[in-house]
Amino acid sequence: MKNFKFINKQSHKEFKTLPETIRIRFANDLNAICQNKAPFSKFKHLKESVGIGAIELIENGRPAFRTIYVAKFQNTVFILHSFTKTTNGVDKKAMAIAKKRYKLISLV
Repeated sequence: MKNFKFINKQSHKEFKTLPETIRIRFANDLNAICQNKAPFSKFKHLKESVGIGAIELIENGRPAFRTIYVAKFQNTVFILHSFTKTTNGVDKKAMAIAKKRYKLISLV
């Protein structure tokens, strides 16, 4: 079983600001991932925009919600970024934040 960790305090704060139903859904996904199972939610690999092993959990709607994690290193699931998505297309600011935090994994 993998451990679970927020990459920093801000990523924890972001996750806590998601609506409760979304937070519970993503928490269930992350629990499954820690047990080496597939998430229940839709997901997308973000190899090009964030880094190898980065995955985005997707909850579509108006607004849409996302949580980006990495489960590739140190037998740990790292939560990089959680956010509300309000526009179509790639959220470049969110991807930049996730990419910056991805680089922190080697420091943890």
